[in-house]
Amino acid sequence: MKAIRLDAPETFSMATIDEPGPVGKDDALVRVHRVGVCGTDISGYLGKMPFFNYPVIPGHELGVEVLQVGDAVQGVAVGDRCSVEPYMNNPKSFASLRGRTNCCEELEVLGVHTDGGLRPAFVVPGRKLHKATRMNFDQLALVETLAIGCHAVDRASCAEGEHVLIIGAGPIGLSVIEFARVAKANITVLDLNEKRLQFCKETLGVDHVVLGQGDGSELAKFKEITDGNLFTAVFDATGSNQSMSNASHYVGHTGRLVFVGITTKEISFSHPMIHRREMTLMSSRNALPSDFTRIINLIEEGVIDTDPWITHRSTFDDLISDFPAYTRPETGVIKAMVEVH
Repeated sequence: MKAIRLDAPETFSMATIDEPGPVGKDDALVRVHRVGVCGTDISGYLGKMPFFNYPVIPGHELGVEVLQVGDAVQGVAVGDRCSVEPYMNNPKSFASLRGRTNCCEELEVLGVHTDGGLRPAFVVPGRKLHKATRMNFDQLALVETLAIGCHAVDRASCAEGEHVLIIGAGPIGLSVIEFARVAKANITVLDLNEKRLQFCKETLGVDHVVLGQGDGSELAKFKEITDGNLFTAVFDATGSNQSMSNASHYVGHTGRLVFVGITTKEISFSHPMIHRREMTLMSSRNALPSDFTRIINLIEEGVIDTDPWITHRSTFDDLISDFPAYTRPETGVIKAMVEVH
């Protein structure tokens, strides 16, 4: 059996691995059909993701088919199509017992801390499978990406009509946009890439887009959009410490700043400013099981349209040669999908 392995930053290889292994009573054997390429995968490839363990088989945005289930597995059966919740938590940990399985102290994320889905088949705990009856494998592989945005918007408790700013229009930023739309917020997107902003405006129908110029001019535009009040919810999905440091300037009084992206570098901001505005600063990590269930329902009901998301495709065999292009914004990648089977 072959897998694609990230041995170190910028060094993919095709590796021979053993068979998937025994299926325990609480486990399921799944065949991988689709793997979405995530910003986390790109950061790991570029050496910018602090949580990556090398070598590792990447792949945590997964559309799979169930081949075998253990005796104690409930809710899924052989032949079911599923999305995989890739956050392997200890159910007895402090965070998990508080309902925060997404940030368990012992968390291991597939494709980041431990081997993921860029292989034909693997064994996964049955409780991490989320079944859908009316979705294809492409859609199932997009659920985890969308779940990141779903959890972030829930963290900020976005309200209808609220002025919301999303910084960064990559896949994670787009997932935040989707759920800000579901919340019926008034959405502004800031990015350095005109093509991505055009996609947000014309395809996703966001209210306002602002091209970052690096000269501070965006602040005046933001005040114009918000009648001088700035934003009561700001999401930074860039993974840039400079952007994350600057983001506090865009948050209005009583507002919330949510870091969805992650950086290995330090973030700094003026405390008097955030204190004066009684600003709330929070991070948003991964997602919760209920987010997966909610997203599957929203896609099956037609509330979320996944068709515009997938702009590039690779076969399993071609991914190693295709992948470097996915790291370059000028190639216009929104979401690349790997066809394993």
